[in-house]
Amino acid sequence: MTKSRRTFLNEAAQIAGALGLGRFAWNRFENQLNAESQTPPTHSINSVSTPTMVSTWNHGILANQAGLEAQSQGGNALDMIEAAARLVESDAEGLSVGIGGLPDRDGHVTLDACIMDHTGNAGSVCFVQGVEHPLSLARRVMEDTPHVMLSGAGAEQFARELDFPQINLLTPKAQKAWEKWRIESDYAPVINRENHDTIGLLALDHEGRLAGGCTTSGVAYKMHGRVGDSPIIGAGLFVDGRYGGATATGLGEAVMRTVGSFLVVELMRQGLSPQLACEEAVHRIMNSMPTEDLQVGYLAMDRDGAIGGHAIHSGFNYAHTIGDEAALIDATHG
Repeated sequence: MTKSRRTFLNEAAQIAGALGLGRFAWNRFENQLNAESQTPPTHSINSVSTPTMVSTWNHGILANQAGLEAQSQGGNALDMIEAAARLVESDAEGLSVGIGGLPDRDGHVTLDACIMDHTGNAGSVCFVQGVEHPLSLARRVMEDTPHVMLSGAGAEQFARELDFPQINLLTPKAQKAWEKWRIESDYAPVINRENHDTIGLLALDHEGRLAGGCTTSGVAYKMHGRVGDSPIIGAGLFVDGRYGGATATGLGEAVMRTVGSFLVVELMRQGLSPQLACEEAVHRIMNSMPTEDLQVGYLAMDRDGAIGGHAIHSGFNYAHTIGDEAALIDATHG
């Protein structure tokens, strides 16, 4: 016996309450459901798709370009993610990813990264030193080991076994900034440092496969050994090829406490658009802890290529590239 629409919505509302879906998000979901009931998806996950990438911050424009170039040469969504990440990791002028990243309070540059595909396969490395491309190393963890995460000396040993080049990640520019910081040694996360933070990436290839990645040097002048959300599957990144993917940027401690990227994808699974899912995930943080001095932004893409982005404060932007068209978008906030 087919349920009426009213019965379905009433039952869904009760389930949403049990799952902790806020009334704000539920109202917007119901409005969206009513609006979209006459507009079915234009294609399934297995349909031919226009290659699409979204990535956090202004360095995402060139990163996306590298990812789309990899796809045009026969690569898949994972190849798009890796190519994009490698470009940013090799940018010695950046202060937050790969070589040139700002060090911890003891002067060591430590890197975190992860990657995930549409089937749920994932790889991660954290607290890695001397490796320029931690996301490539995370991919090898995913593809060549039975594990999901390797850390510290163990990850570095694995990199040596794979003949990854060993380099000094601390550039003169980053060392000068660290030495200036040491004069007062006043630790405080800085909101939207140079609009150049963790890069989180999401890709949809021509066969409709999703993948995602995150790579970062973490919060500047952190305690030695600190690991943020970026390498944590479900926090800094989560991908479910049936529904979509999400990635986070900003203060990792806030993202980890709310398992933010998983939450965004779960909300998309429940029917929210990528934009509404990002908004609800941000509101969860805003409702659970003081946010005056911290920034978190979420970026999401569903299996059809629709995107969304939202942050606690203004200043978060993201790059969106479809085919040959690219744009830098200021995320909504608050």
